[in-house]
Amino acid sequence: MSEPSCRYRIGLYPGTFDPVTNGHLDIIGRAARLLDKLIVGVAMNIGKGPLFPLDERVDLVRAEVAPIAERTGTEIEVRPFEGLLMHFAQSVGASVIVRGLRAVSDFDYEFAMAGMNYRLDSTVETVYLMASERHQFIQSRFVKEIAQLGGDISSFVPPLTLQRTRARLAPPHA
Repeated sequence: MSEPSCRYRIGLYPGTFDPVTNGHLDIIGRAARLLDKLIVGVAMNIGKGPLFPLDERVDLVRAEVAPIAERTGTEIEVRPFEGLLMHFAQSVGASVIVRGLRAVSDFDYEFAMAGMNYRLDSTVETVYLMASERHQFIQSRFVKEIAQLGGDISSFVPPLTLQRTRARLAPPHA
């Protein structure tokens, strides 16, 4: 029998995180238990019309993942990126792309993306984590829409993100 491998596994969890949700944090926490280091890549992606600018999204994610890193003992680094995901994965030494799946509707898109990424670099594997039952329906797009229409998003996002979202959407004082 051969010696067990002592590879240092770096994973990359990419997204726009606009805003970061409890669902994102669930996936980050679970991925952190599987990896030696997790890089959360915050994508520029201005095409999605972000509520928060990139630097603020990075700051929010950093603040929200700090307790997860402390709890799991896993190094979690939050970095902005733009351009091709696989180029970013290569630049940070990631051997795993972590993706969350909420429902069957996510699968078609994620399946196609994984195939394309594999063709770009077959040394980087894509790993899917199913969203926990209580987070399966949470999508940043819906959270933003609910918040913009004055709805309560407190069960969908962590407290700091809730505070910053409310502040961003507050009507300007006359």
